[in-house]
Amino acid sequence: MDWTRQTRFSDPGRHHERLAALRGDVAAIGGVVRNLTVHYRASGIDFPPSRLAEIDTRWVSRMLDLDHERFGGAPLDTPRPIEQRLVGCCRDAALLTVAALRAHGVPARSRVGFAGYLVPNFHVDHVIAEYHDGSRWIGVDPGVDLSDVPLTPAGLHTAAQTWRAMRRGEIDPSTYGVGPDHEIGGPWLILDYLTRELAHRMGDELLLWDLFGEGIPYSRMEWSELPTELPDDLTHLDEIADLLIAADAGDDAAEQKLGARYAEDSRLHPGATVFCASPRGARYAVELASVNQEAD
Repeated sequence: MDWTRQTRFSDPGRHHERLAALRGDVAAIGGVVRNLTVHYRASGIDFPPSRLAEIDTRWVSRMLDLDHERFGGAPLDTPRPIEQRLVGCCRDAALLTVAALRAHGVPARSRVGFAGYLVPNFHVDHVIAEYHDGSRWIGVDPGVDLSDVPLTPAGLHTAAQTWRAMRRGEIDPSTYGVGPDHEIGGPWLILDYLTRELAHRMGDELLLWDLFGEGIPYSRMEWSELPTELPDDLTHLDEIADLLIAADAGDDAAEQKLGARYAEDSRLHPGATVFCASPRGARYAVELASVNQEAD
């Protein structure tokens, strides 16, 4: 896969030159991303519903449209008041970073998993960016200005690594989720994030609450309605986790097989429509062909 190419989600569209005008080093891009975005929960700001709706913005082109409308096309490194920045989450900060790096010809991608450095004794669901420096992939967390994030339990425990560890009984899945006091977490979230990690790797950098996958029981269910236990037949997900881990280790054959499995298995990829179960309370279907589709 050519990681320098924009995907349908990371493509900045008419804003390409605005990204290309930035300094191309990772630290500078991270600073710009923090200037453009504000976390919908971690900031502690009580955003009105009209602003909170920004968390469902999937497309970098639309994110930059919103910024352009709000700040009159000012350069992206011009300081923005925190209350007026794009309301989003870690996925958005990571994807904007990836888009900016790709605009400079740098191979970049988003990584989905659970961070071991945000909350003591807990792994928080998280997305970071990775870029290739010519010799290796390097993880960066633009949200907290952290560079060289390792793919380990103390850094970002990828969804594939977490899945394998859970299946082997090596971790307590209840310590993986949105937060220690939040109901969303555990085995079902680890399952969801495994398929989401694959989707992001394949260029479908969906929102963390875009639900997809044929035959997956959580596709339109509230978290409290999920069955207590995972399904019995999960061998296809064990295979995906093993392939992701092998591909991370440099196995080109595993990378190619991931692409084939993703294309062939309707349980693993989004179709034309995903179901958005937004944390702002909205529930609606989204046609992925439409960049500008938004919920009421």
